[in-house]
Amino acid sequence: MAAHVLAAAERMPEKNALQILKLSGAERWSYGKLAAAVRGTGTGLLQAGLKPGDRLLMRLGNTVDFALAYLGAIAVGVVPVPTSSQLTGAEITKMSAQITPAAVVAAPGVALPGGAELPVIDLERLQSFRDLPPCDWETGDPDRLAYLIFTSGTSGRARAVMHAHRAILARGMMYEGWYGLTEADRLLHAGAFNWTYTLGTGLMDPWVCGATALIPSEGITAAQLPLLLRRFDATIFAAAPGVYRQMLRAPLPALPRLRHGLSAGEKLSPEIRRAWEEASGTKIYEALGMSECSTFVSGSPARPAPEGASGYPQPGRQIAVLNEAGDPVPRGTPGTLAVHRSDPGLFLGYYGQPEETAAKFAGEWFVTGDSVAMAEDDAITYLGRDDDMLNAGGFRVSPLEVEEALNAHPAVSESAAIEVEVSPGTRVIALIYSGSETDEGELAAFAATRLARYKQPRLYRHIPVLPKGANNKLARRALRQSFATTPAGDI
Repeated sequence: MAAHVLAAAERMPEKNALQILKLSGAERWSYGKLAAAVRGTGTGLLQAGLKPGDRLLMRLGNTVDFALAYLGAIAVGVVPVPTSSQLTGAEITKMSAQITPAAVVAAPGVALPGGAELPVIDLERLQSFRDLPPCDWETGDPDRLAYLIFTSGTSGRARAVMHAHRAILARGMMYEGWYGLTEADRLLHAGAFNWTYTLGTGLMDPWVCGATALIPSEGITAAQLPLLLRRFDATIFAAAPGVYRQMLRAPLPALPRLRHGLSAGEKLSPEIRRAWEEASGTKIYEALGMSECSTFVSGSPARPAPEGASGYPQPGRQIAVLNEAGDPVPRGTPGTLAVHRSDPGLFLGYYGQPEETAAKFAGEWFVTGDSVAMAEDDAITYLGRDDDMLNAGGFRVSPLEVEEALNAHPAVSESAAIEVEVSPGTRVIALIYSGSETDEGELAAFAATRLARYKQPRLYRHIPVLPKGANNKLARRALRQSFATTPAGDI
């Protein structure tokens, strides 16, 4: 996998592979320099006593060291386990216990797992590995384990997702099916180095194509990104929807080199899409994916998604929309999105959890938990997570539809629609919102003009800020739990 990612170093060692952007300039890494640092890091990890198959827990900040350690480990068969530097000691201790790492590579100030003593490779030592002689590429079966990434489970417990070396080949389906990516592109990803969305879309995919990856340095704000897009001639921009929202708070400068934007991580609202298109003159192409299979449904420059839809199955993907029995549903009928077992990007399983792995499959299909509908032309419309879907009087309602309607109210900054039990056997839709606290009657009247009766919230609660997870995703589970345990009005 690492050799595939860095193959461009053989044919164009002097070309810029990476620029780390600052307001005052950029730190530049050529393909040759990048490959040498990765292979030197691989040598250093072996000298530190790690062996192929060992897990290496990564506790690094938003710096290039994250990417070098990740690829350096894979280069020699060590299994890197990227984690967010924002995790607390208690959180990382639980996660570490699941995977029993052989060592930890850590930056100063980042929480380390407690309990069993683990060898720690500190940042200074890690950086010294860059100048060591290059390691040999550790090659073998493409189905063998390459890396682990943690994802939140429906049980509330993080799970370690196992991915094979072949996963990098499956990402090639995104180049035309989502990015429109070529060797000539300069792709600016707004995320941090230590986010898996950045590792894949922002770094590895541009490098496989021989393009240039642009990553903002630590401390760059969303408000400063438009200046960087213009100054460094970005041709493609990738971010989560929330970043687009923040950027649109001020007028955008002219971006003559930008061809389009990419969005993933959560549902892109129509309002953000329209505002970006009007302000920048470019389209945003959305993708659906998950830790177990990266992205596999998307719009693209070659095939834009219809209004309201997220996109189409990427070329080469086999997907289906299933009912609870695991059978395909008629076109246009809501069901659960599923990916075929044969997809080369599909995970190997959850580390140490064979029963939970098996539970995610229905025959030949991996069941994602995303509720969607597929049109006659194969366009996929995202309706929400199966475990987030609302049931109102027997009708299944997407929380996203309710939130989109109420977010249009001038007093509502952000909202979350959840299903709550108000008395035994009686469940209703509640709307939790931030912004200006407003009379419930006014909000109900507003909802009545935009939603069918069965879709309208019956309860409204105001809170200062909606809870978010590490990747800025809405924490619906936390809201449901708070509503169930907190007296009304105090949530």
